[in-house]
Amino acid sequence: MDWIKLSISTTTEGIEAVCAVLMEQGVTGVEIDDSTDFHNFLENNRDKWDYVDEDLLKAHESGSYVSFYVTDDTEGKETVSLVKDALLALKSQDADGGFGTLEISGTNMKEEDWSENWKQYFKPLNVGDKILILPEWETLTQPTDRTVFTVNPGMSFGTGAHHTTQLCIKAMEKYLENGMTVLDLGCGSGILSIISLLLGATHATAVDIDENAVKIAVENAEKNNIDLSRYRTMAGNVTCDEKLFAKISDRKYDIVLANIVADVIIGIKDIVPAFLKDNGIFITSGIIEERLDDVVSAYSETDFTQISEEHQGGWAALVYKK
Repeated sequence: MDWIKLSISTTTEGIEAVCAVLMEQGVTGVEIDDSTDFHNFLENNRDKWDYVDEDLLKAHESGSYVSFYVTDDTEGKETVSLVKDALLALKSQDADGGFGTLEISGTNMKEEDWSENWKQYFKPLNVGDKILILPEWETLTQPTDRTVFTVNPGMSFGTGAHHTTQLCIKAMEKYLENGMTVLDLGCGSGILSIISLLLGATHATAVDIDENAVKIAVENAEKNNIDLSRYRTMAGNVTCDEKLFAKISDRKYDIVLANIVADVIIGIKDIVPAFLKDNGIFITSGIIEERLDDVVSAYSETDFTQISEEHQGGWAALVYKK
């Protein structure tokens, strides 16, 4: 079955009225894209991002949207007709234009578009000298001498395609030795910590603020036949959760990984040393080049010695030794 996605252009003030109109026409499921919420999110979560795509900003400058889906058949088109009539009535009551244009636009979507179409862009990927990242829905067409990491990223960050992830993998290839232990702060889909085990680490601990990420990391470990006695996962914010900090620091690690964003990397500069063995290695990325000097300056105040700096696609990775 095919679907039609309809989007109604409105304002923050008009969202409630538009949703009420849709409910009156039997539409019970909606998506709300509130430009005010978007800008508030950006303002209140500056520690989680370093830049925002200009196209995304422009999209939210045009106002708020309420979207809904109908089947591409007679019943769905009747619903659309009813919604259009109801929007005209709402607009006639909105004398001061506070609800926006209330214009409706649509795009056709096939059923598989909902969750599957993005997969066509995620293909087997060689990273560094040793790793091949394989989406679980793909099969290898020929033998490889690379270490294969099979992944389903689910809803968590980490397919291996991003420059920052690749920079970290390349650094691991260089500094990770058999028998080492690894801590991955901000593990996402578990890609870095699991690859560390595939490259010879004996044990890895993976931590993320998102419980869903931790769940997916475990699933990806199982996909790669990792003995879960070698893979420990935890959810929480290590910067403010004392119990979590104590659990993580019950041992010292040979390598600590942090592929996050610049502000968080700066924020953990006094925490990371507590996790590392003497002469341990700290590999960090997620640093957009415009913020590199900020990170380097912050870590110049620590006991770390910078031993490497690599760039790829406008991003940077730093390697330090304790």
